[in-house]
Amino acid sequence: MAKVSINLATGSLQKEDIIVGIDLGTTNSLVAFINPEKQPLVINDTGKGVLVPSVVHFGQTGDVLVGNEAKEYLTTDPQNTVFSVKRLLGRSYHDIENYKDFFSYKVIDDDSESLVKIKVGDKFYTPIELSALILKELKARAEHALKTPVNRAVITVPAYFNDSQRQATRDAGKLAGLDVLRIVNEPTAASLAYGIGLDPEETKTIAVYDLGGGTFDVSILQIQNGIFEVLSTNGDTFLGGDDFDRIIVDYWIEKNNLNKAEVIADNELAQQLRLKAEEAKKAFSYQSLFNEKIGEIWCTLDRNTFEELITPKVLQTITACKNALKDAKLTIKEIDEVVMVGGSTRTALVKKMVAEFFERPVHDNLNPDEVVALGAAIQADILAGNRKDILLLDVTPLSLGIETMGGLMDVIIPRNSKVPTKGGRQYTTSIDGQVNMKIAVYQGERDLIKENRKLAEFNLKGIPSMPAGFPKVDINFLLNADGILTIQAIELRSGVKQEVEVKPTYGITDDQVEQMLMDSITHAKDDVSARMVIEARTEGNQMVYTVENFLRKNGSYVTAEETEQTNQYLVNLKAAIETGDKDLILKNIDEINEFTRPFAERLMDQAISTAMRGKSIE
Repeated sequence: MAKVSINLATGSLQKEDIIVGIDLGTTNSLVAFINPEKQPLVINDTGKGVLVPSVVHFGQTGDVLVGNEAKEYLTTDPQNTVFSVKRLLGRSYHDIENYKDFFSYKVIDDDSESLVKIKVGDKFYTPIELSALILKELKARAEHALKTPVNRAVITVPAYFNDSQRQATRDAGKLAGLDVLRIVNEPTAASLAYGIGLDPEETKTIAVYDLGGGTFDVSILQIQNGIFEVLSTNGDTFLGGDDFDRIIVDYWIEKNNLNKAEVIADNELAQQLRLKAEEAKKAFSYQSLFNEKIGEIWCTLDRNTFEELITPKVLQTITACKNALKDAKLTIKEIDEVVMVGGSTRTALVKKMVAEFFERPVHDNLNPDEVVALGAAIQADILAGNRKDILLLDVTPLSLGIETMGGLMDVIIPRNSKVPTKGGRQYTTSIDGQVNMKIAVYQGERDLIKENRKLAEFNLKGIPSMPAGFPKVDINFLLNADGILTIQAIELRSGVKQEVEVKPTYGITDDQVEQMLMDSITHAKDDVSARMVIEARTEGNQMVYTVENFLRKNGSYVTAEETEQTNQYLVNLKAAIETGDKDLILKNIDEINEFTRPFAERLMDQAISTAMRGKSIE
């Protein structure tokens, strides 16, 4: 007997798993699908609303809340409530250290090569794990609303997400139990949503201005014969409506003669002010004065002052628009339409300044919060083979290349190259008899690799021993439609070959993700994977080595009591490493870090003053 699946929500036969479109946002996330009438619709499950706040709360008893319920804890339990995790996705601590005051939870200072971790209670989480929790919530809501399993998805990212961030997004999807069919740029998805019904004979050039909660992108797109082609992109992954909120909070702190450091240290007050600022910002859509109190703190602001405060930030977006036009080699007069995307485009000043810059009225007839998810659903429909009339081209936002002699960046795929794409160069050895070649991959626009972001490093091994300059090594970059990079290296004389899919230094392999998924099913309360344990042990051993080396070289500058206490911390850390308990190891690393920092800083001060007298300290 054959089984026939029926979608109970639509009453239609279900040929295969539905593919949804997901907008994984900084502030809010949402999921959309294509209904039987071939229209994209966002999902509003059980009346909770279309928008799912990108917030995760960890309860004292181990329970985890995501979305609307979690958002309520932003003020009452901020240290255990994670928000804006997208700002941390695929980033190292050094990428975000200037923004650490923005977060009410603890972002762990690792080293420059590692992915940041977030400490909640005694547990440590990666942004991938936290993003996966949000995606699981979206998956569950979609399944509940559609009454059918949801296992495949298209997920959107800001156009300026680099390879590390795109890979982290894909890993989060896999960890949530989703087969991520495509990673799509948010402005590209928005263009698809606005492109429905365009005359195939018509040619248009469109600027997509996307100002969300935490990211800003502007893309110049050309639509011709049903083909959506991104000519250029520009933007800032750390600019959005959240910054408007912070500006308002800073204004209130100043007007109430408050100490900013004390406000930041008071997590509950800081969150109350942030949420009140968000409320004020939204209120200016229909009123000109906002006047409320938090305790004895007056939260007073008028629309004109608000617009004066945020003007510098809006001007930053206008500069990005100028740069995007320059990269696309277009003038303002050649832009036919301007599309507004992202909740922050509701701000009247933003609409006004964008319209003035492009010298035309802006399009905002689709809900700016929903347009990206709707476009992602259309992309999902294209991948399902249901739409033959739309073809999508995209571009890579940053140049990709390798390190060459002298620490220079040799670009192999220039920024704004259409994807999928490939590029290659030929290289040779610099030393007689060299049998290995280190290939270090970077992303960025600077000439020196130290100014760019390192993506990966591997060795081409087994090159036959030949004089310098004799081997011929072809290095080819293959960039797929998701913006994920594969590298092929081949020595032409011998045929020695290696192919590597670039994974960031923190990367989770497919096998590890599968294993973590299996562990989460079979060991619900014990989800620590072997990779996490190995990573924690490696960090722990590195910390032991660093501290012991420090004490050996600089013992005379540390008091006997400090030395004794440090040695006790070392004993504790070594014992924790032996247990193989990831969280215990990281907890001990954190403790020894906190304890040794003050006298390490003191030693540095002494080193500076001694150096001034012509002496040196190791």
